[in-house]
Amino acid sequence: MKNFNGKVLFLDRSDINTDEIIPAKYLTESTKLALKPYTLEDLELAGFDPKTDLADKAAILTRANFGCGSSREHAPWALEMNGINVVIAENFARIFRQNMFNCGLLAIELPAEKIAQLFDKFAGQVTELAVDLDGHSLSFTCADKAEKLVFSISSFDEALVRAGGWVDYADQKY
Repeated sequence: MKNFNGKVLFLDRSDINTDEIIPAKYLTESTKLALKPYTLEDLELAGFDPKTDLADKAAILTRANFGCGSSREHAPWALEMNGINVVIAENFARIFRQNMFNCGLLAIELPAEKIAQLFDKFAGQVTELAVDLDGHSLSFTCADKAEKLVFSISSFDEALVRAGGWVDYADQKY
């Protein structure tokens, strides 16, 4: 199972699509690791610089419809190669969400008002996330602030995450 704890990257925008996560011109790369330097390079968001802002991040907190656009596993792969194993959003494009779980990554949905509260409380500050998969909870901490939330995940998606992804799950089960 992957590590789901670490610093949070705040991307305050809805509808971040797979081409912004990893531009299509890089889909010919022959390894997952080759995608790493191009992750989020086409994302237009005031004050965001992928060359510096992705460093040392383990999770993304964002708004609605994350991963919309083309259905490609390259988008979760690019995030994973940058150490981002958790994305928390109001909702996800269906195929992107399942690709996250298939890669052993967490795609966690929270209500819009909870996402807004997290942005208000923590954005712009170095914020740590701790994920308790057994307890289905998220703990955000920053200086003297803290927030603990619960999340839901289907038993099958949790099994994929615990196995490390679909391939490892299939190897264990079949």
